Amino acid sequence: MSSPAGAEPRRVIVVGLGPGGPEHVTEQTVQAIAASPHRYLRTSRHPSAVLVPDAITFDHLYESAETFDSVYEQVTESLVAAALEHGEVLYAVPGSPLILERSVRHLRADPRIECRILPAMSFLDVAYAALGIDPVEGGVTLIDGHEFATAAAGRTGPLLVAHCHANWVLSDIKLAIDDAGAASNDDIEVVVLQRLGTVDELITHTTWSQMDTAVDADHLTSLYIPRLRVGVAEHYQRFHALTRTLREQCPWDVEQTHQSLIPYLLEETYEVVDALQSLDSDDERTDADLIEELGDLLYQIEFHATIAEQQGRFTIADITQGVHDKLVRRHPHVFGTTEVSGTGEVLANWESIKRDEKHRTSIFDGIPSALPSLSYAYKSQKKAAGLGFDWTDVSGALPKIAEEVDELMHAHGSGDKDATADELGDLLFSVVNVARHLKVDPEVALRAAVIKFRTRFEGVERLAAERGINLGASDLATLDQLWEEVKRT
Repeated sequence: MSSPAGAEPRRVIVVGLGPGGPEHVTEQTVQAIAASPHRYLRTSRHPSAVLVPDAITFDHLYESAETFDSVYEQVTESLVAAALEHGEVLYAVPGSPLILERSVRHLRADPRIECRILPAMSFLDVAYAALGIDPVEGGVTLIDGHEFATAAAGRTGPLLVAHCHANWVLSDIKLAIDDAGAASNDDIEVVVLQRLGTVDELITHTTWSQMDTAVDADHLTSLYIPRLRVGVAEHYQRFHALTRTLREQCPWDVEQTHQSLIPYLLEETYEVVDALQSLDSDDERTDADLIEELGDLLYQIEFHATIAEQQGRFTIADITQGVHDKLVRRHPHVFGTTEVSGTGEVLANWESIKRDEKHRTSIFDGIPSALPSLSYAYKSQKKAAGLGFDWTDVSGALPKIAEEVDELMHAHGSGDKDATADELGDLLFSVVNVARHLKVDPEVALRAAVIKFRTRFEGVERLAAERGINLGASDLATLDQLWEEVKRT
């Protein structure tokens, strides 16, 4: 980004200190350091940091910030402020500014300053030399250790993993593969590379199971994984591939469209609800139904993603990336600096962020019209209540039920079917309003009532069968007597 015409340049010159000692630093970088009176170091914990005298470091941020992203944001703000004040500043980072250096990524995206980057030697050069491999011919993939669980998904190697600066990072890498996969990989050889390009260089050959205990990781540690028997997210990758195969080879799957799958999506969703309601926290055997139904629902999502992928519109990666980024944006109290006092503020922030994202003009925008009617009414009332259009408590909402009952019976007495249906809708709407004030989900409550009714009537059927009673030929008094008997037991 260049400065406007006629304005003084606001520039951050970024240099790299190479992978190890001063001998790896370019002459161009040495000259740039000498020419700059305003010097900054991302960290002084680097063998070549001595080449940048009288520099301000950002080491303290690593102790105080809650996340690495927060560190990089604060580094960027400090450097931009310094550039705006002094016109030009120098910023030195370990290795190369262009290899896994997020602070530089932030600087390059900032429109307030010009970011000039001087080429530098990275840790990759010494790592590949130490390993004796050609990364291009070998097909090596470079991974950030902090993102291993997602960046390495579906890959089995070879992988070079950077930013393994602590043993807990190595442990997280190992735990990124589930229990079954980890057991298969236990004896796989890995290479821990430490302090390459320095006199303290150390190369440790160990195994997947021992890598987080075989060394004391430091800020100049990386990991080389030649191959894995089972990769990260291997089971999901197999499931994803299966969905594609069925879509390509099964006649029924081939014929489906987004629209034709809607009934199956709804059916699987309700079956998940049934499994959740049947879940017994004291009986792990009830987990089996939930596992199966969640799998069926997940298949529906994969099915839609596969159809879209074939059409060249989007993929499952777009879906997962989208929901990931949305959740990060809507949780500023977790991933940002926002402070909240409780759930109420969390929900208020969520709605505010959502409203800004969607550019909504009405409070009702975003409520799916395809929702079941009770849920549709519940959510609509809740939105209006958020703007103060509501009874103070349930004592205001409850009399409306009696009022709507009278209006319903009056409409029924007049013989006007349309008016009767209209008043019945108002009655149900009033019942939903009472449920909301009682903090009861009407959809859940009605479903529970139906299940209770069904269970009791099935009891009536069993009792009648035991006593030789023909339910179809019985009068109401007989049915009611059986009902009461079942209800008591």
